[in-house]
Amino acid sequence: MAAVGKDQMSPGAQLLIEAVDRKDPRPLYVTIWGGANTLAEALLHVRDKRSPEEVKAFVSQMRVYSISDQDDAGPWIRGEFRDLFYIVSPSTEDGAQYSSATWTGISGDKYYRNAPGADFTTVSNKWLDEHVRNKGFLGETYPQYLFIMEGDTPTFLGLINNGLASYRNPGWGGWGGRYIVRQPSGEPRPIWTQGGDSYPGSPNLRDTVIGVDGKRYTSDQATIWRWRKAFQHDFSARMDWTLKEFKDANHNPVAVVNGDSGKEPLVINAKVGTPVTLSAAGTTDPDGNKVKYTWWYYEEAASAICKPVKPEDVIGERGEDELSVQPTVKIENSEGEEAKVIPQSAGTAHVILTVEDDGEPSLTAYRRVILTIEN
Repeated sequence: MAAVGKDQMSPGAQLLIEAVDRKDPRPLYVTIWGGANTLAEALLHVRDKRSPEEVKAFVSQMRVYSISDQDDAGPWIRGEFRDLFYIVSPSTEDGAQYSSATWTGISGDKYYRNAPGADFTTVSNKWLDEHVRNKGFLGETYPQYLFIMEGDTPTFLGLINNGLASYRNPGWGGWGGRYIVRQPSGEPRPIWTQGGDSYPGSPNLRDTVIGVDGKRYTSDQATIWRWRKAFQHDFSARMDWTLKEFKDANHNPVAVVNGDSGKEPLVINAKVGTPVTLSAAGTTDPDGNKVKYTWWYYEEAASAICKPVKPEDVIGERGEDELSVQPTVKIENSEGEEAKVIPQSAGTAHVILTVEDDGEPSLTAYRRVILTIEN
C-alpha cells in the first residue's frame, strides 16, 4: 500500500478501470497472481472521483479471485470495500501459509507435501516435456519449474466453458476449486474462502476424493486435484491446436442431457423416492472418437453452500443457494448413456455427467444437473 495514493495511478490501474466501465452486462473477473495494489489503486481512484452510488455500481461489476495475499493490499481492500466479491485464502505476505491454500491443489503435492492421494504424473516436469514443451515454439518457452507448476492458474480455470459452470457459484466446485462464504478470523466480513467447520450445521469446504491408491482423502486441495487429469489433458490439447489442423487434433466431446446441449446447469424438480431419468443420448464427439459416460453425485457441492450475508456475495440468481441438509441420492447405471437417479431424502443435489473420449490426449466434457428434491 506504500505505492498507492490519490495521486498515484499506474497504467494497469487505469486499464482496470476502463475494463470495468466497458458497456458489458457480464461481470469482470479480476485474477490476482501477486500483490493486489493495482486493484487497490483503481478502487481508491474511483472512490475519490465518483459518488457513493457510482462506486457501489463499479464494485458490483467485479469478481476477484486472489492467490492468497502477497502484499498488504488485499486485506486493505476487503476492509474498505466490503461489498466486493472476493475469493481468497487469507495469508501473511511472506508465503508461510501457502501450503494450506486450496490453490496449491493444482500441483503443489510434493513441494508443499499437502496432497496425499493426488496423482502427480500430469504435473511433473517429465510429463510437461512430452506433452507441452515439445510442441512448437510456444511449447519451448514453457519453463522448467522449480517450485510448483501453474500456481496462479486456478484463478481462471473455472472460467473455461466445460459444462461445470462453477463461475456461477464458487460453492459448486470446478477446475478452479470450491469455496464457501464464511468469515475467517481477522477478516472484517464474510468472503468466499476455504476451510470451515465440519460440525453439523456448519459449512465445510473440503472434498472427499478417491486417490490414486484407491483410498479416500479429504482436503481443501482435493477440490482442485480431483480434476487434474482432465485439465492437464485439456492444456496439452490446446498446445496441439496451435500447431495442427482441426482434423489432426483432438477436441472435447459435446455433452447432451435430456436433449439439451447447452453448458448451463440443468435444473430439475424431483421428489423423494421418485426416479429421475437422465439421458446423454445425442452426445457427440467432433472427431468421431468413442466416449464413456460417468454419472456421479457431487455431494459436497450442495452441503457446503451457505447463505450469503449479502446478496452481492453470490453469483447467479440471488439467494438461490442456502446451506441445507445434505440429501442422499442413488444412481443406477452410472456408467451408461442413460442413468436413473433415485432421491433418498430432500435437499439440493448436484449430479455431474462426465463424458471422456478415447482420443489423444483424452478430453472431457461435463454437464451439471441440479435436482431440487422435495418430500
